Amino acid sequence: MAGRTKYLLDEDDLPTQWYNVVPDLPEPPPPPLHPGTREPVGPDDLAPLFPQALIAQEVTTDRYVDIPGEVLDVYRLWRPSPLYRARRLEKLLDTPARIYYKYEGVSPVGSHKPNTAVPQAFYNAAEGVTRLTTETGAGQWGSALAFACATYGLDCEVWQVRASYDQKPYRKIMMETFGATVHPSPSDLTQAGRKVLADHPDSTGSLGIAISEAVEQAAGDPNARYALGSVLNHVLLHQTVIGEEAIKQFELAEDTPDVIVGCTGGGSNFGGLVFPFLREKLAGRISPEIRAVEPAACPSLTRGRYAYDFGDTAGLTPLLKMHTLGHEFIPDPIHAGGLRYHGMSPLLSHIYELGLLEAIAVPQQECFSAGVRFARTEGIIPAPEPTHALAACVREALRCKETGEEKVILTALCGHAHLDLPAYNAYLTGQMVDNDLAQDTLETSLAGIP
Repeated sequence: MAGRTKYLLDEDDLPTQWYNVVPDLPEPPPPPLHPGTREPVGPDDLAPLFPQALIAQEVTTDRYVDIPGEVLDVYRLWRPSPLYRARRLEKLLDTPARIYYKYEGVSPVGSHKPNTAVPQAFYNAAEGVTRLTTETGAGQWGSALAFACATYGLDCEVWQVRASYDQKPYRKIMMETFGATVHPSPSDLTQAGRKVLADHPDSTGSLGIAISEAVEQAAGDPNARYALGSVLNHVLLHQTVIGEEAIKQFELAEDTPDVIVGCTGGGSNFGGLVFPFLREKLAGRISPEIRAVEPAACPSLTRGRYAYDFGDTAGLTPLLKMHTLGHEFIPDPIHAGGLRYHGMSPLLSHIYELGLLEAIAVPQQECFSAGVRFARTEGIIPAPEPTHALAACVREALRCKETGEEKVILTALCGHAHLDLPAYNAYLTGQMVDNDLAQDTLETSLAGIP
């Protein structure tokens, strides 16, 4: 394997089960609560939003869940995805570290999001649902769900955060090409959107607001359901195909990761890569450091409060125990639209509280600097979101240069930036600024947690 760049699996190596980390944790995560009774929610509470199959996956205690054959057939369009050794980046950094990245930009929409969009659309179609509503930030999730809905003949309606709707017009075109209807959020089509616009006519939006609009629309239509691209257990479950493949690929490379790094917004990309490796760590077979990286402008893990909070701005969802900046938090319109969420996956938040992973926050100029370095060496322009992980990889590789340690670093390059080039233009032309979250803004937002 000396000098090898790509570690490829055959279609026959495609995982046939998703991995559920919950049974392997020292203690189970706290359940979602009904906001009225503060009692754990039951299947009936979730039925207006999700099909029964996904509700069952959300609460399952099974360690593995079989992937339906119909989903595997669609996965084969791009899975298994490649694992790369970033040899040219290593050379640029003059580091003894070995850097690997699992590349999810080979999917039809250029990101990891179809890993869950496809099964979500499949299960909804199987139960007779005809329309899915959702939110999206940068548009990666909206594009993935639009693709999945086209695959299974479902209507798709997307509320895209206004900042990203304006910054990334080609994402809207991609979603519409797959047949979706796209609205900027906040919109005047929902009560939640109209309330925000009445108070803030120039609102740049947030994922929390867009979720409120999509949930409101789904709850009011018996033929519709809501689909979420991150945060919830079943979403992270579907993404574990990433980590399961990576474990097999490291066997090909005859190597073992010492540090695993991933960007975190809601947590699906990070959890998908990390959970299978965490299983191996908890079993005592490996011992990597696991590091979540988030934007300094939206630091839910590093500066948020671990508390029960709404997953949306209008308070339509169950209460989730998670690291949160407050459901009324409106982040600055940074270019990593997929990381601009006020909360963190409850499952990842629980694992963080257990001390099984660490978290850091990074400013966006450092992220784009790492993204440019990566593009000029590895030839892939990374989406704004994974530049956060790349910035942390660069930090770790340069530490290894100082110490002489030959650490093995793994990250998930969760998507490319072919439709995010205005963000790189802002960086390259000196227009990009760093947005640190002011303490008084944070305290005001945290005060709204119920």
